[in-house]
Amino acid sequence: MLKGFKDFLLRGNVVDLAVAVVIGAAFSSVVSAFTDRIIKPFLNAVTPPTSPGMSVQLVADKPSTVVDIATLLSATINFVVVAAVIYFAVVLPMRTIQERRKRGEEAGPAEPTDVELLKEIRDLLRAQAEQRRES
Repeated sequence: MLKGFKDFLLRGNVVDLAVAVVIGAAFSSVVSAFTDRIIKPFLNAVTPPTSPGMSVQLVADKPSTVVDIATLLSATINFVVVAAVIYFAVVLPMRTIQERRKRGEEAGPAEPTDVELLKEIRDLLRAQAEQRRES
């Protein structure tokens, strides 16, 4: 049972997805702080001193009409940094492992034998029959 679960996890897509979610969630706050506290001030420094930053106010004296371009650029940089880390830390190593398996350099998940598959089918049929008897 554990061998089958291990093979399922090592197929690639499950590991990629799980690691990407965990790393993305954990790393996102670090990158957000970096872009908000370091990149955004540099972007806002480009504008004149009387300006509230890299933004455009559509209606004078109405703060809810400010289009903040620096925030959009910071979010874009945030996304690119997180995507790059996930690619180089997770996807690229996983592809390397999968390529090695294709070339035969590294053993991949074991394929179940016919006997193992037949035993699983038998066990499932028994479990279904027992459920029918109980109901």
